[in-house]
Amino acid sequence: MRIVKHVTNYLGGLDRVLHALADPSRRAIVEQLALGPTSVSKLAAPLPMSLPSVLQHLAVLEQSGLVRSDKVGRVRTCHLQPAPLRRAEAWISEQRTEWEGRLDRLGQELAGQPVEQPDQQLGGPRV
Repeated sequence: MRIVKHVTNYLGGLDRVLHALADPSRRAIVEQLALGPTSVSKLAAPLPMSLPSVLQHLAVLEQSGLVRSDKVGRVRTCHLQPAPLRRAEAWISEQRTEWEGRLDRLGQELAGQPVEQPDQQLGGPRV
């Protein structure tokens, strides 16, 4: 567990978001927060772990920028921050578009059809 804490300090924005979303418990927290701001105790209730473990997961989500929390009195309320999710979605969409094009060209090549060459934006070889 200590290694993960040190590694997250060196990750970039997208890497932090993807790292945060890689854990099913953190995804469950994000899904709950998508319904609206929620207290830490309500977030912790359905999870099969201790409150300190939930707090560690929330810390990872806050470091990624996905979650913001406010404390009023003794109640800490968490809010979902959608901007990092949008950036991750945009990156995934770009990757999907690129790979769909590659697979389409491969399918054309395997079927013996003429293959349309895309613009060489990245300069690497294309399939």
